[in-house]
Amino acid sequence: MKFTLSWLKQHLDTTATLDQIVDALTRIGLEVEGVENPGEKLAAFRIAKVLSAERHPQADKLQILSVDAGDGPLQVVCGAPNARAGLVGVFGAPGAYVPGLDVTLKLASIRGVESNGMMCSTRELELGEDHDGIIELPEDAPIGTPYPDYAGLTDPVIDVAITPNRQDCMGVRGIARDLAAAGMGTLTPLIFDPIVTDGAGPSVRTEDTAGCPAFFAQTVAGVTNGDSPDWMRRSLLAIGQKPISALVDITNYLMIDLGRPLHVYDRAKLSGGLVARRAKDGEQVVALNGKTYTLDETMTVIADDTAVHDIGGIMGGEHSGVSADTTDVLIECAYFDPDHIARTGQKLTLTSDARSRFERGVDPAFLDDGLAIATALVLHICGGTASAVTRSGEAPVEPRVIHYDPRLSADLGGLHVAPERQARTLLSLGFTIGAIKSADAFSDALFSTIEGKWPVTVPTWRRDVDGPADLVEEVVRIEGIDNIPSTPLPRLPGVAKPTATPEQKLERRARRAAAARGLDEAVTWSFLSEAEAAPFGGGAWTLANPISEDLKVMRPSLLPGLLAATARNLKRGQQSVRLFEIGRRYLAEAERATLGVVLAGDRRPRGWRDGKAASFDAYDAKAEAIALLAASGAPADNLQVMGEAGDAWHPGQSGTLRLGPKTVLASFGMLHPLVLKAFDLDGAVAAVEVYLDAIPPKRASGFARPAYTPPALQAVRRDFAFLVPAALATDTLVRAVKGADKAAIVSARVFDVFTGEGVEDGHKSVAVEIVLQPTAKSFTDEEIKAVADKVVAAATKQGASLRA
Repeated sequence: MKFTLSWLKQHLDTTATLDQIVDALTRIGLEVEGVENPGEKLAAFRIAKVLSAERHPQADKLQILSVDAGDGPLQVVCGAPNARAGLVGVFGAPGAYVPGLDVTLKLASIRGVESNGMMCSTRELELGEDHDGIIELPEDAPIGTPYPDYAGLTDPVIDVAITPNRQDCMGVRGIARDLAAAGMGTLTPLIFDPIVTDGAGPSVRTEDTAGCPAFFAQTVAGVTNGDSPDWMRRSLLAIGQKPISALVDITNYLMIDLGRPLHVYDRAKLSGGLVARRAKDGEQVVALNGKTYTLDETMTVIADDTAVHDIGGIMGGEHSGVSADTTDVLIECAYFDPDHIARTGQKLTLTSDARSRFERGVDPAFLDDGLAIATALVLHICGGTASAVTRSGEAPVEPRVIHYDPRLSADLGGLHVAPERQARTLLSLGFTIGAIKSADAFSDALFSTIEGKWPVTVPTWRRDVDGPADLVEEVVRIEGIDNIPSTPLPRLPGVAKPTATPEQKLERRARRAAAARGLDEAVTWSFLSEAEAAPFGGGAWTLANPISEDLKVMRPSLLPGLLAATARNLKRGQQSVRLFEIGRRYLAEAERATLGVVLAGDRRPRGWRDGKAASFDAYDAKAEAIALLAASGAPADNLQVMGEAGDAWHPGQSGTLRLGPKTVLASFGMLHPLVLKAFDLDGAVAAVEVYLDAIPPKRASGFARPAYTPPALQAVRRDFAFLVPAALATDTLVRAVKGADKAAIVSARVFDVFTGEGVEDGHKSVAVEIVLQPTAKSFTDEEIKAVADKVVAAATKQGASLRA
């Protein structure tokens, strides 16, 4: 939320400097996002007088002006229709940056005539939308003076981030109240003159007491809807609000000033009285933003006898909006239920300044005063005669009393504050304590009459305060969170006990192993768009109120997020992408811990030794999967490669790693080309998903590791070359060979696969190395031959034959 320093001082009587105010705001929990001076960008523009104006010899619509900006006459070519001798305006010399045109002025020749700068319009300086001519200032404006100094544009603008629970600070007055409580000044009283009314109030009522509990309104007849006063226009412009007309600017000004949204209708465009009711299914309204919205029966609207004119509490309708021809208006001041506003805004994907305030909760007790202040401004600026006020319904203003023990400041907040100081703080923020209604009414004698816990009444504008802990927060933040002493947590004697769960330990091992293998960790959203989830079977869970359509579906796999990150990196020139992530997949039955890996780009860069760059393939993915499973504690030697991984994977270039036919520990391989196309990826991409929750836990064996006992006898290695059918998986052959003699054979691996000359069609040659480990004594030749015979016999059962 933005406001100027002078605007703040209308509510806060203070001598504090800007720096002191900014420090205090952040200290009390209202984080300052920035401070800017709007006049800085216009510092190069000065007030100048047109000494003479002559017709351009080469253009009928251009004039040659002689301009004095305090340094003597300068020649300027100008096309503004109101440019004339004697006019006082705003001049930009060469070198000045024109924000509305996004150009920097320089000495130029226009149709053969030299021009030394330009006379500026309101739009060119981003001070409004008027572009029909150059700015005209009073004749007595001081020539040569910087325009920001003359126009009062040197007022600093403070931008504060308001958290969702601080609805009271969605207006300048609420921020001033907090600063006053923090000792930065005194909150000025909100004073306004009573309104003289004439005639009965308008016909308004509420039929939807759940969505709109209270609907107040007042009419003003005989208004003139011109421009708003300069002071109001400057305040709105300084914070980025576009002045539109006096009536619209009044409502915008009060919304920012007091946090009270209002709406003004042109009575000539209404048919009958106004009613707050539920919309009918399919009813439509064209809002002030020019868009048409289709409504349903859960939404609150303001309608007359013929049509809907307002999406209640969010945005008014275009049809009944005020214009320059408006003479009679109806001013609406209503209270809308925050939950109804939030749900309607989410359904319509419609945001507005009014919605942001109503869905947080405006002050329900500020209806009469808010309407009176708005009506008074309309009468003062636009003239006219006000009617009586019509009130329909009742706002929820029941008092909420919290019984507060001042010792909680130290017990919960960790900060000891004297009870009298706590009381003054709460009273300054608008709370009342028993019979003490304000900080000005505080006295030691009156305070001493309060015994036991304090009966603290919560102000109507503090919807977020619900219990004693909230009062502690109010006291502590005003005192300053920086004042809370640092207190170390108590430490139990002895060695600290481990707190990590087996699942956390497993994820730690997997994360360290992936990083050690040269993979870069990524953290992606748990939410995806429907288009990103579709290639992986779609999401089982969809958010009812997503913050974006691109973050709507709970991810069924970690790969979509990694693929999107891979695409971004490749498009930015990264040659090799090796990403991993540990997170959760959200399936229909449960969420599953998973490790995802994506390998894209060059596995090996081009070089003088190897020539062209090499890409990743399915074997790279398989190697990563096995290594990560082994590091995670899975029995890697017992893994079986089976089948294809699924529809998202490339047929024939993917598989799964399993323990038995049912327990799938990982999927690996190349991704399907259609999946890559969906993520705008070119070239082959390898991937892995390790299902950490499927890894069988190790049996508990205490904390001590067994002592390392290397074999006492040297291992024996033997090589076998088998001729096998081409369709036979080498993994099947290796498993058969390894199981031929489980007591003697400790490992088996393929070290060569060959097809071609000397190998008949439909077959391949597979070379396997086996390792025999003796235990009590060395193997004899007969024992080694017996094991070899078992190996050949086991291979023969798989359709293999020993090559000569």
